[in-house]
Amino acid sequence: MRVIGAVFQPELIELMKAVLDEASAMLPEAKRTSTMKAEIGSHILACAAKGERDPTALKIAALSAVVDCSHYSHYISPER
Repeated sequence: MRVIGAVFQPELIELMKAVLDEASAMLPEAKRTSTMKAEIGSHILACAAKGERDPTALKIAALSAVVDCSHYSHYISPER
């Protein structure tokens, strides 16, 4: 998920930071890694670049994407 050429106003940057902090705090402590925060942050940035400004929608989109990724990382196919 890559955002190219997006410009954000200072107020939106503060909003995105608050959303990132809230979303990260919702994760189990063991999952609050810098990698996970970067993943959440990239989804927040992508949604904001598409015009989303609602903090709840940004948080849900970011956490949903992380949850989707987490399911795949723990999945081991029966063929293995």
